[in-house]
Amino acid sequence: MAKLSLFDRRRRRVRTALRARSGDRPRLSVHRTGRHIYAQIIDDAQGRTIAAANTLGGKGADVDAAAKVGKDLAEAAKKAGVTSVVFDRGGFLFHGRVKALADAAREGGLEF
Repeated sequence: MAKLSLFDRRRRRVRTALRARSGDRPRLSVHRTGRHIYAQIIDDAQGRTIAAANTLGGKGADVDAAAKVGKDLAEAAKKAGVTSVVFDRGGFLFHGRVKALADAAREGGLEF
């Protein structure tokens, strides 16, 4: 069995901690690539996506684009009736684009 990469170890550690303290709140999951950033709110109990936003329609994924994704996701969550979530950064460090998305989602009305 292959040794886990640092990214995979971080991801497992974060997800394990989330399961322990999430309760019944949905999960705000973030995925970042070199070109884009994706975020979705997932209800793990039902196994469905409640709201999603990404930078696919725009020009790249800098910090400003990530903030826009956070605002768009917060608006979509409000329409779906979600106000409180658990932030799942996956294996990504809470810095730069991931932090900008989280801050914008908080400003948009999501609590985490």
